[in-house]
Amino acid sequence: MSTTQNSSAPKTRVAIAGLGAIGQSLAQSLAAGRVPGVELVAVSAKNHDKAAAFVQTLVHQVPVLTIDQLEPVADLVVECAPAALLSDIVTPFLKAGKQAIVLSVGALLFNEHLSKVASDHGGTIMVPTGALIGLDAVIAAAEGKIHEVKMVTRKPPAGLKGAPHLVENNISVDGLTEPLKVFEGNARDAAKGFPANLNVVVALALAGVGPEHTTLEIWADPTVTRNTHTIKVDSDSARFTMTIENIPSENPKTGRIVAQSVVAMLRKMRAGLRVGT
Repeated sequence: MSTTQNSSAPKTRVAIAGLGAIGQSLAQSLAAGRVPGVELVAVSAKNHDKAAAFVQTLVHQVPVLTIDQLEPVADLVVECAPAALLSDIVTPFLKAGKQAIVLSVGALLFNEHLSKVASDHGGTIMVPTGALIGLDAVIAAAEGKIHEVKMVTRKPPAGLKGAPHLVENNISVDGLTEPLKVFEGNARDAAKGFPANLNVVVALALAGVGPEHTTLEIWADPTVTRNTHTIKVDSDSARFTMTIENIPSENPKTGRIVAQSVVAMLRKMRAGLRVGT
């Protein structure tokens, strides 16, 4: 939560890389001026023609650029693209001492060089809360001793279909009539097996005890209509359980709240009063 915008600071120029359901929603919000002091200046997408047609629908139209053209025109990039493109998108911004908001959080585990690039050049990688709940509490608990972090995710089967872990292990989620546990393991393995689904557990791991010590169950559940995450944390300062049920976006793999989380992060960056860890 944040209030009282800092109007004296120059506008933050934002570029969006990727125009799927999340990127489009975010672009519409920023182009409409929902965040004072933040200006959408460019977008990038694999399908240039489709992106150009989408830009025509925005209140404030911006150019469609290639990934390589984004950094010179923007102060901050929001990465909403396939995980494989993460390094290509954010590296130029980090080397220029700029900021990158990353939504392909799982890919950070397989691009560990990016943290060093950011540190060496004064850049910043930011991970929004996204589809999770209670990251502030986990971050605070990590200042002491966390004994255990476990997450249980339940998604409608369509939201998991096509995940590499399912394909590699010949697990079908078609025609399910009852919940099926399709994965049990740590956050690093989950990020590899479900790169489009489980950015949330990596965010949880980075906030707490790390990817090897954060455990996860994933259920394909035909009885739910929302992407549901339950987190249990046991630490020397608190024991807590949190559950969030996210309404899927047009892309069943992601929730509507993800784009709103990025808007909230951008708003907080510009605020004179910032609430939350």
